[in-house]
Amino acid sequence: MKKLSTPLIVLSLTVALAACAKKPPETLPPEPVDTSAGSDTDIDPNAGQQTGVVPGSQEDFIANVMSDRIFFDTDKFNVDSEDQGVLRSQASWLAQYPNVSIVVEGHADERGTRDYNLALGERRANSAKNYLITLGVAASRIRTVSYGKERPQATGSNESAWAQNRRAVTVTVR
Repeated sequence: MKKLSTPLIVLSLTVALAACAKKPPETLPPEPVDTSAGSDTDIDPNAGQQTGVVPGSQEDFIANVMSDRIFFDTDKFNVDSEDQGVLRSQASWLAQYPNVSIVVEGHADERGTRDYNLALGERRANSAKNYLITLGVAASRIRTVSYGKERPQATGSNESAWAQNRRAVTVTVR
């Protein structure tokens, strides 16, 4: 009985594997189209689509405010006069779109402990939030989050990279 069951098992497995084999497609996909620039046969991928920026979107925000971010000195979270101008620009844009909420992300450079940088990022985000509130943006429209040193804008261990990473970034939310 044992001699008979081994070939039956092998035969069963062979049939099962053959049934699972991948079958070739009935039709092949079309050949790739040459999309090199300057060709007379170029196809516009946006044909028939609206190509403008959607009002009230993050793209609109970035295009129409001074900047979506403010920067801080080492271990600081105060909003200086340059930052105030950026935040005034953001508040003005937000006044045009009262249904848009924002998240202010606080960031720090790589120096310091994780906990210290999370706390510093939170203070930076809250400083930007509080200034926007003084400009008339409803507190209910602003949420804050701290990423500390976890999401650097620039890599590197030098003053240039650190300066870019000490920031608060405003992101729109619909």
